[in-house]
Amino acid sequence: MGSRYAGIDWATEKHDVQVADETGARLLAATFAHDEAGLSALCRTLVKMDVGLVAIERPDGVLVERLLDAGLKVLALHPNKVAAARDRFRVSGGKSDRFDAFVLCELARTDNHRFRVLEPDSDQTKALRAMTRAREDLVHTRTAVVNQLRSELDRCWPGPLRLFSHMDSEILLAFLERYPSPVDAHGLGIVRMQAFLKRERYSGGQKPEALLAKLRSAPEGRVGKLELAARRQLVLTYVAMVRTLNGQIKGLERDIKTAVRAHPDGPVFLSLFKQAHSFITAAELLAEIGDCRARYPSRDALAADAGQSAVAKESGKRKTAQFRWACNKRLRVAFSRLADSTRHWHPWAHAVYARARQRGLEHPRAIRTLGRAWCRIVWQCWQSRTAYDPTRHRSLQRHVTVTIPSPSGPITDLAATARMAADLTPVAGALEPSAQHQTTSLHPLIHTGG
Repeated sequence: MGSRYAGIDWATEKHDVQVADETGARLLAATFAHDEAGLSALCRTLVKMDVGLVAIERPDGVLVERLLDAGLKVLALHPNKVAAARDRFRVSGGKSDRFDAFVLCELARTDNHRFRVLEPDSDQTKALRAMTRAREDLVHTRTAVVNQLRSELDRCWPGPLRLFSHMDSEILLAFLERYPSPVDAHGLGIVRMQAFLKRERYSGGQKPEALLAKLRSAPEGRVGKLELAARRQLVLTYVAMVRTLNGQIKGLERDIKTAVRAHPDGPVFLSLFKQAHSFITAAELLAEIGDCRARYPSRDALAADAGQSAVAKESGKRKTAQFRWACNKRLRVAFSRLADSTRHWHPWAHAVYARARQRGLEHPRAIRTLGRAWCRIVWQCWQSRTAYDPTRHRSLQRHVTVTIPSPSGPITDLAATARMAADLTPVAGALEPSAQHQTTSLHPLIHTGG
């Protein structure tokens, strides 16, 4: 590794760079444009100057990819760490892009042993991460549009909101497409409602008469002809937007399902779920954790980055544990979903959650307690590239083992225990047969306590 260090303060239009030698003497302070010529010149300059480490405040993006492609070693520093280090080099409180580049360069020179060199994930993992994050963004967009549609119906015609449970369901969208205003629904009777429900394969269990009564009992707004036409068109616009988003989300989910099953680490994360349709959370876990095993050297490191462990604060006799704000938010949501789903059907997970509640913890805190316990299991399976096997989970086996009292002591009921264990086996299709054969089971027995 070269004995020169660089700090880059990145921006959308330009990047400020500072290079120093091992003594801290400045060798270069320059600005490069964020275009092809500027990025090429930046990478070429750093390589020519034999820079050993480059510090920057982001772990991905075009600039980082170009630096890695040029063979440079990158330290991706959290902005909070850089902000905390600024006061080491100033007393006035001033700030500039050049100064931030200097701070990054000094951190790379003096504190590089405290940070981990960025090791990019495989192309498969990057593709999966792009799809899961895009799906999350589309779901948030759909929620915003659905809320706008709900607000629009509340203003003029709240009747359709009483008919079906989900605002983004196909049957409600079809109803609003056919009856976008109270004027369009004036001719709607029991026969037409029955035909509509049959055509849309309604399975809600309510009779056409009951649905029609709900629709007619809702209040109607008093608006003029022009305003009614405008609001009718707005409803149709929102319906078309939701339908388009539904189609795009379903398409992404099909691609995610294929990608997570084809990924080498896919069986590890798919094995954590009982149902085959739980591949979205499995894909999110895989995408955010990645496939670089050095990223999380211990299970506690994974629990901290996933926001499942609290932050300890101690001063004198006072000790407190506080919520961890600085973490990977997407990974925290994925582990929380894993914990919340498994507490309903997994005996060990249910016991961990129940004990947390008995200690007086509220539901979100109890979920994080269970999530931290799952972090230990996920980390061990991920490190050893081994699918989760309930039969090797010793804490779980204490909950599923059925014993029969006898004069000589308790005897294990093998048949009943086997039936209990069978309920924890993933359903057919959760793992592809080929993926199951590729997964090893050589790791030691998983022990998580409790």
